[in-house]
Amino acid sequence: MSYWAKATVTVALTFYVLTLAKSVLNIIILVVISAVLAIGLDPAVRWLERLNMRRGYAVALIFFGFAVFVILFAYVVVPPLVHQVTGLADNIPMYARRLETRGDWIGRYFRQHDVALSAQRFIADLPSKISQSFSTILGVAGKVTGALFNVVTVAILMVYFMLALPRMRNTSAVLFVPERRKRAEHVMDQSIAKIGGYVAGNLVTSLICGILALLALTVLRVPFAVPLAMWAGIADLVPAVGSYLGAAPAVIVGFFAHPAFTGVLVLAYFIVYQQFENYFLVPKVMQNAVDLSPAAVIISTLVGGSLFGFAGALLALPGAATIKVILWDVWLGERSSGDVLLEKHIEAGRVAEADAEAHAEARAERRRRAFRRVREALGSGKRTPPPDEPGPEEDEGTTD
Repeated sequence: MSYWAKATVTVALTFYVLTLAKSVLNIIILVVISAVLAIGLDPAVRWLERLNMRRGYAVALIFFGFAVFVILFAYVVVPPLVHQVTGLADNIPMYARRLETRGDWIGRYFRQHDVALSAQRFIADLPSKISQSFSTILGVAGKVTGALFNVVTVAILMVYFMLALPRMRNTSAVLFVPERRKRAEHVMDQSIAKIGGYVAGNLVTSLICGILALLALTVLRVPFAVPLAMWAGIADLVPAVGSYLGAAPAVIVGFFAHPAFTGVLVLAYFIVYQQFENYFLVPKVMQNAVDLSPAAVIISTLVGGSLFGFAGALLALPGAATIKVILWDVWLGERSSGDVLLEKHIEAGRVAEADAEAHAEARAERRRRAFRRVREALGSGKRTPPPDEPGPEEDEGTTD
């Protein structure tokens, strides 16, 4: 009876805890997103620490830089956006009258249904309709306020996690028994590296998206190409639907540009780029960043987005990379003794991991050399003498 009583209590407590977790699922997702972002930004914090900067100052500097970027983006994007929306609302009747002069089926449709007059009446009645829809306004305002609250919560938690990340790692390792502590630390380090690679890879793909969008919009002579490209790159950080959110403003502005088919060209560009990013760029970048095959990247994103929506798509790749680390280092590692085929697979994975680390270190060393050259070029302008060439203090030829 003692065994069955303990088993019953354990099952009941498990269901109770799961019920509580479901009721606070939104908060748990925010905490996980904050932890993933903090781990992804930890390499930048450690780089600043190597420059003799305290961790708190490094975190504050990164957060301040992010805040400056948001303010600059709002300053660059919001005024043109307001101007565009106002101009669009004022010119919709004019565009409709222009379409009425066409001789094709579009012009006949606009003339038969008097679209220009309907649009003019709609715009004139819009303020009164908005004032009458007070409940709808409150609902939209509530959703916007909730989204802003989630963003602020993630930002605050991310700062706390970034400050406490080294201490959290040591505390987590203490929870394991001594004989398993070394393996647990290895698994945590590998998982943190994969999550950091995911965040870095996401930033790389968004940067590529913004640069290519800027080039395309500049070539097509779309107005406000810089803010539209910035928005496309930032929106690309959002998994699954980010590229569509980034493309929509550019396509709308393109349709009202001159010539009129510019919007079609902008739409065609973003459709082609979406296919390029989904099936080539993201799988290739994430394969190197999180050590997942292109098929695993696509499947993980689709499954995560289907199960948990935006948050699931955001956390799909770091979750899949962490599961792979646990499977290879814990579950398969404990069963590899005597299994020749499994030992070969594990050894091949370790060799590939060592090669990836060596390539990453080589790239980091090239970046450090380039940074030193730039720093020397921006310095005092004095040439550093070779080892066999006397310095300025030895030019007189004096000896002791």
